[in-house]
Amino acid sequence: MTRSRLIKIGSAILGVAIFILALQLLKEGARGLTPVMQTLSVNKGDRPLDMAHTLGFGWLMAYLVLSGSPVAAVSLTLLGGGVISNVQTFAMITGSRLGASFIVLFVGFIYSLRGHKRVASVSIGVLALMVTATIYLPAMLLGYGVLTNGWLDGLHFGTPGILNSLVDVVYDPIVNWAVATLPRWLVFLVGLGVLLVAFNIFDRALPEINPERSGFERIADLVYRPLVMFLLGLGVTAVTLSVSVSLTVLVPLSAKGYVRRENLIPYIMGANISTFVDTLVASLLINTPSAFTIVLTEMLSVATISLLIMLLFYAPYQRRMETALEAILRNNRTLAVFLGSLLGIPLILLLLRL
Repeated sequence: MTRSRLIKIGSAILGVAIFILALQLLKEGARGLTPVMQTLSVNKGDRPLDMAHTLGFGWLMAYLVLSGSPVAAVSLTLLGGGVISNVQTFAMITGSRLGASFIVLFVGFIYSLRGHKRVASVSIGVLALMVTATIYLPAMLLGYGVLTNGWLDGLHFGTPGILNSLVDVVYDPIVNWAVATLPRWLVFLVGLGVLLVAFNIFDRALPEINPERSGFERIADLVYRPLVMFLLGLGVTAVTLSVSVSLTVLVPLSAKGYVRRENLIPYIMGANISTFVDTLVASLLINTPSAFTIVLTEMLSVATISLLIMLLFYAPYQRRMETALEAILRNNRTLAVFLGSLLGIPLILLLLRL
């Protein structure tokens, strides 16, 4: 085994250890956020308005940390701390996924500044946002019905006993010291910082995917098979544990003409399902049984909507996505309106009053 691989394995183990510590700090510190959440109108409840608030909150938070996975993990710790309800957690995870798609658009913009065609570089980010929104929002309605009717309540798991013992021995002294020394809200912020460090370490441990030097250029042989692209997106995201990474690697491929953007829709669909793998693991580490049910409901809801589109409505769906994409990229004004809506919509959802 090479030294480089040993370093990656060691980094992965360290990342897991720091990840568990971050979740414990966030869960204990979450209780100190209740006044802040109330100020933002994010009050615990099961009304559609309560879901709208956490949807916007998760969406904006993903912008701030430039990633969706940490925000999804934070939503579970807010649930574990009793700050938000099950359906609010579900909505916040959905918001984190919508916010994460923006990172792909941001990378495309940076890539265009390096001299590549703006439309080709930015289009994947716009397409990712549209596909994510048109699948996740219906999936949120489906998931709301599943959660409120308790159809999957029998499928929940808590933290494994051996892991609970490990947490008690290794992490409880650290967390208890932090809670006794710092205000709860500051414990939460420290936990958020530790969580970002954990994800950074994970990124270093994951396999490196260079789209310009690897076999990704041969993807052009597969793009005319939607099911193959769907499975490819599912697999690549499961390996990288990040929908932002798995979609971002396609930006240079599209800019150089290796793949046509309309053929990436099934890839994005698959990526949007397996991106929950790390969140599902996090749900098993916070010792809140309903957390697993919520993430599983999210995965199944997104998978259901995606497969319905793939199997029954793919051709008209693809045409509508292409039409909308062309309209948004028609000129700088329409693109600016679209980008403005990406900030305005989550703000409105967060501040909405009824």
